[in-house]
Amino acid sequence: MYIHVLGSGAGGGFPQWNCNCVNCKGVREGTIKATRRTQSSIAISANGTDWILFNASPDIKKQLDDFSAIQPARQVRDTAITAIVITDAQIDHVTGLLTLREHNKPWDVYCTDAVKGDLTTGFPIFNIYDHFRGINHHKVATDESIFTIPTAEGLEFTAVPLKSEAPPYSPHRGNTVPGDNIGMNIKDTRSGKSLFYAPGLGEAEPHVLEYMRNADCVLVDGTVWTDDEMSHEGISDKRAQEMGHLDQSSEGGIMDILTSMDKPRKLLIHINNTNPILNEDSPQRKTLEVAGIELSYDGMEFEL
Repeated sequence: MYIHVLGSGAGGGFPQWNCNCVNCKGVREGTIKATRRTQSSIAISANGTDWILFNASPDIKKQLDDFSAIQPARQVRDTAITAIVITDAQIDHVTGLLTLREHNKPWDVYCTDAVKGDLTTGFPIFNIYDHFRGINHHKVATDESIFTIPTAEGLEFTAVPLKSEAPPYSPHRGNTVPGDNIGMNIKDTRSGKSLFYAPGLGEAEPHVLEYMRNADCVLVDGTVWTDDEMSHEGISDKRAQEMGHLDQSSEGGIMDILTSMDKPRKLLIHINNTNPILNEDSPQRKTLEVAGIELSYDGMEFEL
């Protein structure tokens, strides 16, 4: 399978439009060595021609413009995106659907019932689509059963329920239900290799760790370095875990989890603008490099 990282940043991207934290100010002024990032999304293909979009960020227009394979130009209006998978109903993962409203037929959208509920009530994007071409909703179960997508022949998809957090407009906020957040295990039956994708991860439960250990590549939550990172910059008193993210540096954090695993290639995605690992010369970035953990970046491509 082919994997293309459309966006690797957290909500707001990097630099965030209204932020003057050390990182955002530094990248604007050129005083730190860092790479700009749009908000997280990936695309996956079984054949290099037909692509499945995973989440649709507010930056989708730029991301698609920067990815030539997604526009085959076979007719006046065209796209190589054949289906959309949504892992949660957070703003930075679904707002791009509004940009994609001009599709010439209903979108095939794969998501859980919990996500569908949020996108028809608190943030009713699916209802808005009724005024355009509409949505063909394909229910994604939370029982870890395998499903397939017709335009991704040879790929098997498994939704993995995660403990994270529901969006602020969700009735499940603070009391999540299965399906509010999922990771996705994607296996190529031809090569036997698999990717585990989880841009939001609040707790690494045993079943999640099992998928990660068995994957050939993990592409997981890299939001913050410390649980109280936002308060260091005077931005918010909220801790990362309150927002549904497991930090990297604490005992039992993302770095501890990944370094305990031998098999998978280890990649971080959904990296917040405040995270010191964005500074390529920072000691935190060096710590990750020594641990064999990589940062994904916009436009990154690899094959499994």
